[in-house]
Amino acid sequence: MSRRRKAALALAGLAGGSVVATAIWLGSVLAQLPPIDLVAAEARSAVVLDRAGALLRPFATADGRWRLPLEPAATDPRFLAMLTAYEDRRFRAHPGFDPAALLRAAGQWLVAGRIVSGASTLSMQVARLIEPRGERSLNAKLRQVARAVALERRLGKDGILRLYLALAPYGGPVEGLRAASLAYLGREPTRLTLAEAALLVALPQAPEARRPDRFPQAARRARDRVLDIAAARGVVPAEEAVAAKAEPVPMARKPFPMLAPHAAEAALAQEPGRRVHRLTLDARLQARLEPLAAERAAALGPGLSAAILVVDNATGEVRAQVGSAGYLDMARAGAIDMTAAIRSPGSALKPFVYAMAFEAGLAHPETLIEDRPSRFGASYAPENFDLTFQGTVTARRALQLSLNVPAVELMEAVGPARFIARLRAAGAGIVLPRDAAPGLPVALGGLGITLSDLARLYAGLARGGSVPALRRRLDVPAEPGTVPPRIAEPVAAWYVADSLRGTPPPESALPNRLAYKTGTSYGYRDAWAVGFDRRHTVAVWLGRPDGAGVPGLVGRVAAAPLLFDAVARLGAEPEPVPRPPDALVATTSALPPPLRHLRRDAAAGPADRLRIAYPPDGARIDLGAHEGAPAGLALKALGGTLPLTWLVGGLPVTESDRRQAEWQPDGAGFVRISVLDAAGASDSVMVRIE
Repeated sequence: MSRRRKAALALAGLAGGSVVATAIWLGSVLAQLPPIDLVAAEARSAVVLDRAGALLRPFATADGRWRLPLEPAATDPRFLAMLTAYEDRRFRAHPGFDPAALLRAAGQWLVAGRIVSGASTLSMQVARLIEPRGERSLNAKLRQVARAVALERRLGKDGILRLYLALAPYGGPVEGLRAASLAYLGREPTRLTLAEAALLVALPQAPEARRPDRFPQAARRARDRVLDIAAARGVVPAEEAVAAKAEPVPMARKPFPMLAPHAAEAALAQEPGRRVHRLTLDARLQARLEPLAAERAAALGPGLSAAILVVDNATGEVRAQVGSAGYLDMARAGAIDMTAAIRSPGSALKPFVYAMAFEAGLAHPETLIEDRPSRFGASYAPENFDLTFQGTVTARRALQLSLNVPAVELMEAVGPARFIARLRAAGAGIVLPRDAAPGLPVALGGLGITLSDLARLYAGLARGGSVPALRRRLDVPAEPGTVPPRIAEPVAAWYVADSLRGTPPPESALPNRLAYKTGTSYGYRDAWAVGFDRRHTVAVWLGRPDGAGVPGLVGRVAAAPLLFDAVARLGAEPEPVPRPPDALVATTSALPPPLRHLRRDAAAGPADRLRIAYPPDGARIDLGAHEGAPAGLALKALGGTLPLTWLVGGLPVTESDRRQAEWQPDGAGFVRISVLDAAGASDSVMVRIE
């Protein structure tokens, strides 16, 4: 046997013996090591995501570190290819340590008397990150080997990669690839340029010495070395590596994303233990609306803020929530979420007064109503915003022009206490001044409400009167089987929506496209505008968070243009609310006589007041059947001036010269029954047919 063959056999025997000895040693060390504690290692920053998983806002960990979750599948493949080529070429083949690299490093250590090269695999680096040790000794290295093997057995290759991507140091409090990509490049690591990927591969080797925001030249040299090695090992073409070296290195840290900061903070406060919060927001829409709010508030003057809320009518999901004109703008009190602030709505609640009047059969959109100087009670004499009067107008036109006298007249007929009760029953948190009893001024904004509640109520109009609960989280299931409260019956809701669609739009906006209403609170403290179509409701507010008045701050002038610009950023043409099949579309002259004109002077005295004697309000009536045919419902009224017109759901069903009539229901359910007399007086009840 030749000398060379004998030497090779001896070397092979030595290597085999080393492998056996290493396996025995690893088994004994693994048996002695305490269990791996991954709880601290797997601690991540809390992140708030939009409906599609896009990052809205991350939060630092309790110890001030930025450590964001990231899956290998969401990482640029070229980064992973360069990472393994540069750090661990046999990553997919070894059991956690690379025997060849360890033998090389051990030989260098024996010759030099010190550690010359590391031979660390990615698995060993993860072990060191989980159990950091300051010394660089053979014992520490062997412990890393043992831990790496244990980690590989427990987590597999993808688990090792996942931990490396989360824990690798990138300088200062930045840990993990995702945090580094956002901090240094300003975007997610899903798609990176070749130069960017190489930079992020290089930084963990010496994170403090290579930080591009402090040592850009050192970062460039490290990046270029990664590119050279990647090209030499065939991971990237040599010409692409040369071109990548010409790309500049970022020289400053970028801020982490902070979209929808108020919504993100609210989600974290609601569930502080959750690491990933999934909201209903649309990050792209949010990113379009936040600068819009900041721009409009700045144009209106110092100290003003703005808020915008976008609601999906079908689901109640909040698609955008802009709480202020700038979260970090202290001069505008940007940290205050004005979508949740209680403010006076001005005329923004008038549509619900009209809805109740339409529902009760007091009026129709084409009913004539007087806008003239009027006194209600001893001293209340409302005036219009422009101090003029329009004379005789239709209810539709009075609502479109936001006339005050007609709104107060309808409020007097509806009843302020009943109006407030309806709003609260629909889920709105109404606040009255000093808890006073509601009076006629509530029709013009004499109460407090939040932008969120106002948006809900308008979304109810778009949904045929059914008010949705606002849903802000996708990770919390909606309560099944919950029946939404109602703000109006379907026909009355459509009458309001159809009327508001004809409201004159701001300058340069097209008419008859969006149903909307504005409001201005007393003293020019708040400017509101709420608009809706079939799919979305958009509510905006402008004003000072401290409640100070701003001369000239008018809803139609300031808030309406912001509303229309916000709607334009939804990216779809407004669609009208569909008309219910039983809505009465008629001219004034074609209406039943009691609906043609609303007259205050026709009210009868207390003894002769028109009222429904049967069925009583709130009754549950089981009609049953007689000889196979469904029974009719008897209707009876007291007082009033004959003839009487009976209405169900706002539509006339019968006219009678007597105070008794009969109506044939077409099915079970809740119905509102109203009666009008020849003098214009009315009464209504809500009953359930079974």
